[in-house]
Amino acid sequence: MTLDVRVAVPDDAPAVRRVARASWLAAYDDVVAEETIEAAIADWYDVADLRASIGRADARMLIAERGDEVVGFGQALVAEPTDEAGAELARLYVHPDRWNEGIGSTLLDRLEDWLRERGADGVRLAVLADNDAANAFYESRGYRRVDSREMDLKGETVDDYVREKGL
Repeated sequence: MTLDVRVAVPDDAPAVRRVARASWLAAYDDVVAEETIEAAIADWYDVADLRASIGRADARMLIAERGDEVVGFGQALVAEPTDEAGAELARLYVHPDRWNEGIGSTLLDRLEDWLRERGADGVRLAVLADNDAANAFYESRGYRRVDSREMDLKGETVDDYVREKGL
């Protein structure tokens, strides 16, 4: 079955939340408590907030589908003019049942193209240090680690990497 990528619409918000939750549980189940993951999903993937985020003029959210099933999504934002990176990759998640099928690469390619079209010459993202799969993925895509920091994740302290790539 082919992969279709399209611009998200507000009605995609529940499917985005479903994919995010499954991805977080699979990627971080041995890193942070399940309650922490559930709190992050409830806050960061609130359906009403997602609907608003999908409609932002300075952002693009893409949906990846196989048939009528949403299997991944990504969102990039054009940064403020004072931001050194020029843009931010805010979210990129693929349902764990679909990992290693090239979906993340396809979404990332399309989002990087969109950012270039908007004049961004670089992109920045943050990823938990303990997410080995995501860090290997971003490194293979040319994102170099430029900073590490401690971050409060809903009451748990975690290590976070900041990565950048020129476009």
